[in-house]
Amino acid sequence: MQYLLMIYQNEAEYAKMDAATGKKMLEEYGAFTQSIVQSGNFKAGDRLQPTTTATTVQVRDGKMLTTDGPFAETREQLAGYYLVDAKDLDAALAIAARIPSARVGSIEVRPIWVYN
Repeated sequence: MQYLLMIYQNEAEYAKMDAATGKKMLEEYGAFTQSIVQSGNFKAGDRLQPTTTATTVQVRDGKMLTTDGPFAETREQLAGYYLVDAKDLDAALAIAARIPSARVGSIEVRPIWVYN
């Protein structure tokens, strides 16, 4: 079954991170990604640009409305994601717990809808 592991992190706190800590985290991400590629769990994954680059789209009464930035104001922002293949939720949770940002933010694990 496929699961989307959404990485939420506070952008302001991340921006305050010193260069050495940031470099170490990027190295940890590289090792983590390589491990799930090698195990066969990896399907896709990307880091996202900051929320300052986001545009939110809504359609109301047939008209498109756009707003700069994310729609929801939250303490943590969606920073990236992994799409993984795991045998069950417990396996997906175990993979999510290994994501480096789980130590400073949160990882939302959601199953992908299967159409029959």
